Amino acid sequence: MNRFLVTPNGPLSGTVRAGGAKNSVLKLMAACLLAEGRHVLTNVPQITDVDIMGEVLGAMGVDVRRGRTPDELVVTTPATVNPEAPYELVEKMRASVVVLGPLLARNGYAKVSMPGGDDFGPRPIDMHLHALGSMGAVFQSSHGYVEGRVETTVGSVPRLVGNRVVLEYPSHTGTDNVLMAATLAKGTTIIENAAREPEVKDLAEFLNSMGARITGAGTSRIEVEGVDVLSPATHAVIPDRLVVATFLVAAGLAGGEVVVEDGRPEHMDMLIRKLGASGIDITMEPEGLRAVRDRSQPLQAVDVATLPYPGFATDYKPLLVTLLTVAHGVGIVTENLFFGRFRYVEELRRMGADIRTEGHHAVVRGVGRLSGAPVRAFDVRAGAALVLAGLVADGETLITDAHHVDRGYEDLDGKLVSLGAHVSRV
Repeated sequence: MNRFLVTPNGPLSGTVRAGGAKNSVLKLMAACLLAEGRHVLTNVPQITDVDIMGEVLGAMGVDVRRGRTPDELVVTTPATVNPEAPYELVEKMRASVVVLGPLLARNGYAKVSMPGGDDFGPRPIDMHLHALGSMGAVFQSSHGYVEGRVETTVGSVPRLVGNRVVLEYPSHTGTDNVLMAATLAKGTTIIENAAREPEVKDLAEFLNSMGARITGAGTSRIEVEGVDVLSPATHAVIPDRLVVATFLVAAGLAGGEVVVEDGRPEHMDMLIRKLGASGIDITMEPEGLRAVRDRSQPLQAVDVATLPYPGFATDYKPLLVTLLTVAHGVGIVTENLFFGRFRYVEELRRMGADIRTEGHHAVVRGVGRLSGAPVRAFDVRAGAALVLAGLVADGETLITDAHHVDRGYEDLDGKLVSLGAHVSRV
């Protein structure tokens, strides 16, 4: 069942839920390493990346299992954990590098494989190591592993020490790693140029419920007053704004009216602005975030450049490029964050899209209608974008390597079918 088969079926209609945010729950699971005991996370999506992070924690001796309901995850952390994240698990998912900060804070030692994940260019973790190093950790790299040890001691016990940490770039995972490490550090840590994503704020709220003292999360300056010990807590994961975006774009492409019950417009202002300019009417209603497009009116091309939050997220870009392939006019899309994240463009060209790439720019000239073809998913969002392209492509679109999509979407085909789309797993 590693392929999607999509055929067009007219406008979409109905209500759907996005579910919990992948980019939040993975960090919340890592944060459970900071406190012994039973943690409960709710609104957890049933996606592959959650399973992989569960295996990473399991290799450390942490018990991770589903709770009384499918969206509940119970994480039980023992008094002593094995502070090593093995290659065969970490190479599957880049986000697993966020266990580094919690392990150093709790154990004073960590051995973590160099991270893998989506294939769209190098994203070194030097920033993480430099930031944690300024708090008293010393690192060495060999045989594909990063080994960290806390050399500062407080009362003969290895313990990180609070410091002013200035990030070179507002990295999401870099901010998360330092934020978690700082909760158990001695003294106060100031994180400057911190990532401002809603998922960072979600992590801070979970940590505060565990007994941390964090202020400023969601801004570029976060202050953390270290405490001696944290306690287990219960927390509901925020909705996944990237999944919400997928259904909004689906409504724009196929036309019709779609309501995303758990959509939070305050988490995606820039995307909503761009989709509105393209001709999709998006409003917040009591029943949820509503997207409407009249198919008698053509979509309009827009220009967009990816930037750190609250700018236009790089994960939105494959969805928007797909939208532009059938819009009226020419749109210019600029990628400012990750090198090489245009690999899916060749797949859209196979479907008849008129896209020219020059360096970190893509020039998209709308063609009105795509043509179904066999294509390949290279990463989570690009795979979802190709599924959406099939909604407006004549004939059949067959997307291989669907496992990439499963990393970040729970039952994408089933949810689209509930809205009237023709999508199946084959």
